[in-house]
Amino acid sequence: MDVLARNRRNFLTSSTGALVAAGVAPAIHGASDKSGSRVKVLGPEGHRYELHHDHFQPPASIPWQDTHGVAIDAEGLVYVKHRTKTERPVDAVVVFDSQGRVVRSFGKEYHGGGHGIDVREEGGQEFLYLCDNKGYIAKTNLKGETVWKQTAPRLEVYAGARPYRSTRPGEYGKGHKFSPTNVAFAPDGGFYVGDGYGSHYIIQYDAQGVAKSYFGGPGSAPGKFQTPHGLWWDDRPGRTPALVVCDRANARLQYLSPTGDSLDVLDDVLFPADIDTRGKVMVVPDLHARITLLDHTNRVLAHLGDDAQWRKQVLADDLALRRQPQRWENGRFIHPHDACFDHQGNLYVAEWVATGRINFLRHVG
Repeated sequence: MDVLARNRRNFLTSSTGALVAAGVAPAIHGASDKSGSRVKVLGPEGHRYELHHDHFQPPASIPWQDTHGVAIDAEGLVYVKHRTKTERPVDAVVVFDSQGRVVRSFGKEYHGGGHGIDVREEGGQEFLYLCDNKGYIAKTNLKGETVWKQTAPRLEVYAGARPYRSTRPGEYGKGHKFSPTNVAFAPDGGFYVGDGYGSHYIIQYDAQGVAKSYFGGPGSAPGKFQTPHGLWWDDRPGRTPALVVCDRANARLQYLSPTGDSLDVLDDVLFPADIDTRGKVMVVPDLHARITLLDHTNRVLAHLGDDAQWRKQVLADDLALRRQPQRWENGRFIHPHDACFDHQGNLYVAEWVATGRINFLRHVG
């Protein structure tokens, strides 16, 4: 973390801590309005959002660097998954209430590899499903207590090759890395895992967490992927339910049958990272500085924050802007990496930036 970023983090953390100690609720909304102007409103009528940067601040003992995932439980608590590269292991999951107060943290075992996080209700209890780039997937309760944790599954992925061998974390077998990015929940109680930074396959698991099938693999043809980074079971009203995948490096969304047959391709995205839905609306955080909203027919409702000139700055010089918070502008995204709706239709957006950043988009009309 550079000096300016560290100073920014220390100032915000110490100021928030002082307010809490004094019994005063911190004024979090719009805290990083760097230009001094009013809060920006993005989107067309019906999909208008106030954009509040840096909605959450982690405790001083947990330095954020890359904020990767965000999810919400039934109570409205918000779970942030981040990746920090410090030598000292820190909790990779920080839990907040809607006002920005830290509730708890956990997950030192995911230090340095924190990525996807999702909440699922099963039999009246909620669980977290976690992906770790070091080569793990895990299921925990909401306090981080492990139900199961596993590395690469034993499946024949490459024709004629050895099956996945979980000899060490992150390996299938000789030369084949396992680096999962996100999970999608299947309607039968099972789930899908995108091996986005590894083999480019999607692995299908049953409700007990046992791998039973796979599909995809590297390529640009329908049904093939280049970084299947995020995925979601799209069962919005008015649609035939299907799996939709953020085929990120191919700059598209792919719809597939439960067994991986290609159904449709959408290309009105730039570098899609993940997916969430609420009612008939789908949100797609796009790593190229915008957030896309789609209706149930996948007609674009809005590209929030879309600006070609700003995008050139974001993508220039090997993505240098993500490490230079002094250049960030109020009302603009850098690298949206994950997004989820809350129970009121607001949005939380995690950005892949060097200091970490969670944005709150309040739905205003």
